[in-house]
Amino acid sequence: MKKRRIFARICADGYLGLVLALMYLPIFLIIVFSFSGGSRFSFSNGFTFDSYKLLFDPEENGALLSALKNTAILALSASVISTVLGAFSTIGIYALGRRMKKLTLTVNQLPMINSEVVMAVSLMVFFATDFFSDIFPQGMVRLIISHVAFCTPYVVLSILPRLQRMDPNMYEAALDLGANPFSAMLKVVFPYLMPGIVSGFAMAFTLSLDDFIITQFNKGDTGIETLSTYIYEDARVKSLEPFWFAVFSIFFVVMFALLLLINIKKTAKEVRK
Repeated sequence: MKKRRIFARICADGYLGLVLALMYLPIFLIIVFSFSGGSRFSFSNGFTFDSYKLLFDPEENGALLSALKNTAILALSASVISTVLGAFSTIGIYALGRRMKKLTLTVNQLPMINSEVVMAVSLMVFFATDFFSDIFPQGMVRLIISHVAFCTPYVVLSILPRLQRMDPNMYEAALDLGANPFSAMLKVVFPYLMPGIVSGFAMAFTLSLDDFIITQFNKGDTGIETLSTYIYEDARVKSLEPFWFAVFSIFFVVMFALLLLINIKKTAKEVRK
């Protein structure tokens, strides 16, 4: 019996190690070869910081900085709008009857279940019609609307579980104490929903930041490039240049450091409690 438990533990640890290796080994290789100064995955030039120095080259970083700026504007705008829409929509969905609520949640899940390329083509056709093409001309506004359309359902599903756990007597007590419905919502409901709202915002921001298909199909001929579309265009024309290894490495290290900092802070808070 003891040997069987040891064997099961070895298999479980081995499986976990294999999954982690498949997930993080490619990222680790990118970080290692970012110091090779080339894109052939060899250290023929020795250990060098040339890939990182290219980030400060005006010829290389001009378009990159523009793409980063567009990405940040698009992600922040889309995540803020989708969070506001998602928060109010969640409260409205929660107040519906049982059948209508089930139908509305089913419709809300369609953009997540559906293939992203189908949604990208649908939005492209929508904006290509004569009426809507005049209302929404090509540019950042069209991209923001497209990102809001596929980010909002995720925000709704992030906030709804928190709202379902809330005691409805809290809202009614605020009304009994003299607050009007809007004030009660701002001072009672939204503070309680804040963890779900924050997680919904973070998810919307991440999805918008990472999107490629919807942006590529709907950016038109405006010349607007986000980080994902710029990487695609640059890699298609010039192959994968060495300085991209440095960019990917910096992104991973920064995100890993932020995640580590958040977990350490959370653990320290739990220990204090």
